Amino acid sequence: MDWKNLWLTVSAACVSLAGKLLLCLIVLLIGRLLVSLIKKRFLNTKKSEKLDPTFRSYMRTAARVTVKVLVIVAIVGILGVPIASIIAVISAAGAAIALALQGSLSNLAGGLMLILFRPFRIGNYIESEGFQGTVTDIGIFYTSLRTFDNKQVLIPNGKLIGASLVNYSAEKTRRVDVCCSVAYGSDTEAVKEAILSYAAAHPLILQTPPPVVRMTEMGDSSLDFTVRVWTEKEHFWDVKFDLTENVYAIFRREGIEIPFPQMDVHIKQ
Repeated sequence: MDWKNLWLTVSAACVSLAGKLLLCLIVLLIGRLLVSLIKKRFLNTKKSEKLDPTFRSYMRTAARVTVKVLVIVAIVGILGVPIASIIAVISAAGAAIALALQGSLSNLAGGLMLILFRPFRIGNYIESEGFQGTVTDIGIFYTSLRTFDNKQVLIPNGKLIGASLVNYSAEKTRRVDVCCSVAYGSDTEAVKEAILSYAAAHPLILQTPPPVVRMTEMGDSSLDFTVRVWTEKEHFWDVKFDLTENVYAIFRREGIEIPFPQMDVHIKQ
């Protein structure tokens, strides 16, 4: 055995492999630098602040994934793996991959649809799939919600784009509905006047459209009224709680009786 030639061959192979590994490391570092530059120079500049936050978030994720894929392909090529053969294998296995990842592909397509049609944006309060919350992020596969009690909910984009969805933040104002009941025999005009006076004095209740108080039902033990007022969307819960709490105080102050369930029993001898 010619040890000298063997040593030269092994040395040459090691030098070649070391060069390739060094080149791979350089490509990896360049990839990370590109991701950082895209994030800082393109998606976090003053000009990009004019873009919709939803679009920026999605583009940030898409750019990061795209650069990583390109880096992986470049490293594979540097290591001498035939890229054409890899593409042929991936193409042959495409159908199987599509079947295995049909849920993920559906979520990916759903994410693109959400960006294109924008049924909601980051910061909107929405309801879908039995969950309510503020949209904190729209990713490639999942949309993240923060619930009212500060939980994080991840909903697949495919389900969001194919399900019914309520966007509570789509309009600037919202209507607040509160129901209240008084006893039979109460002065209905006095009831309406007392509630309307409170609504007119409340700083968060809009006067256009005007507040409405109407009797909506004659129940078994009470006369039922519906109070409808309008407020800016960010004050919805404050107004709802204020109305619910203070209507009771108004009735007590005005001497309006609040009913209790009762039943008349007639006894025949």
